[in-house]
Amino acid sequence: MKRAFKYRFHPSDAQAAELSRTFGCVRKVYNLALAARSEAWSEHRARVGYGQTSGMLTVWKQTEELAYLAEVSSVPLQQALRHLQTAFAGFWGKRAKYPRFKSKRKSRASAEYTRSAFRYADGRLTLAKMAEPLDVVWSRPLPVGVQPSTVTVSRDSAGRWFVSLLCEDTPAPMPVTTNAVGIDAGLTALVTLSTGEKIANPKHERQDRERLARAQRALSRKEKGSKNRAKARVRVARIHARIADRRRDHLHKLTTRLVRENQTLVVEDLTVGNMLKNRKLARAVSDAAWRELRRMLEYKTAWYGRQLVTVDRWFPSSHLCSACGAVAAKMPLNVREWTCVNCGTTHDRDGNAAVNLLAAGLAVPACGTGVRPQRESSSQSGRSVVKQEASPARVGIPSL
Repeated sequence: MKRAFKYRFHPSDAQAAELSRTFGCVRKVYNLALAARSEAWSEHRARVGYGQTSGMLTVWKQTEELAYLAEVSSVPLQQALRHLQTAFAGFWGKRAKYPRFKSKRKSRASAEYTRSAFRYADGRLTLAKMAEPLDVVWSRPLPVGVQPSTVTVSRDSAGRWFVSLLCEDTPAPMPVTTNAVGIDAGLTALVTLSTGEKIANPKHERQDRERLARAQRALSRKEKGSKNRAKARVRVARIHARIADRRRDHLHKLTTRLVRENQTLVVEDLTVGNMLKNRKLARAVSDAAWRELRRMLEYKTAWYGRQLVTVDRWFPSSHLCSACGAVAAKMPLNVREWTCVNCGTTHDRDGNAAVNLLAAGLAVPACGTGVRPQRESSSQSGRSVVKQEASPARVGIPSL
């Protein structure tokens, strides 16, 4: 499989200037091609593909106004046209929205180089139009005997430079185990496991919220277009980057541990996008990063030969008694502990949900189908988008 290995690097002044020019040219070519394709469709109902835009690029370079496009490597410009083609393919396939123009401030500054535009040997990476190799911080080794197929250079809003090398790699499989775990995502505890363990939510954004607010207030007071405003914007971006880096690091350590210790992992299919519409909880849900947690579990289980089972979002994991299978009629969010009226067992809400998720997940490979409670369509149910749980199910899941 293809894996990207991302590193930070520190360019010289000449390299930074060259890369900045390349980023600007990539953005310009992408926007010109998007405008040409949109105009061709709106006026003539004609589809313009990658081949036609590549010919347009040659013409643009020959004009006096756009002659600067010939001063940078041609490979990132061609790659920008290929990325635009991919964006249109996603739009035509109804998998994505219509492509948008790239902004100088809001869009990601990046350029992609293929093998003809870079040289990698003995831990030294040299890009086209550059005499010296990049000063890369090799924080981890590349796979032995593997040559990168593409190199993507980027600069984030905090002014940090990164290079990502795409390589063919086969991750070493982890030792087979018989352990299985149910994982219930939450806000107080980031995840609660069916083993009873609760992993606290670090709440990285909340820890830096006051610092971020001060920096944003300082930014709002700066005159638009001034150098001080640009400096203030970088300070805000650095705080955001610190929050994102700490959150990502914590999620990587957590998901790697879960995948290493368990053969089967069971999670709930939550629609995080709908939860973010709840203005009271949107900030906390975003800080918890459930979607990123699920994404990491998906690709890491695929890498290391584990199994990730997803349980239907309307499965009543919190309502269902894991001891006797009875379903509670109501379960408001403020109820964190409840007692089953049928058997008298007292449950921790999240721990009980994790046990039920595990039982439901183990039933999937055994029965060969998903676990879905009998319910009406979600559009008619009127249920809260805070945590999607069904009304009492007709059939309970057997307890472990």
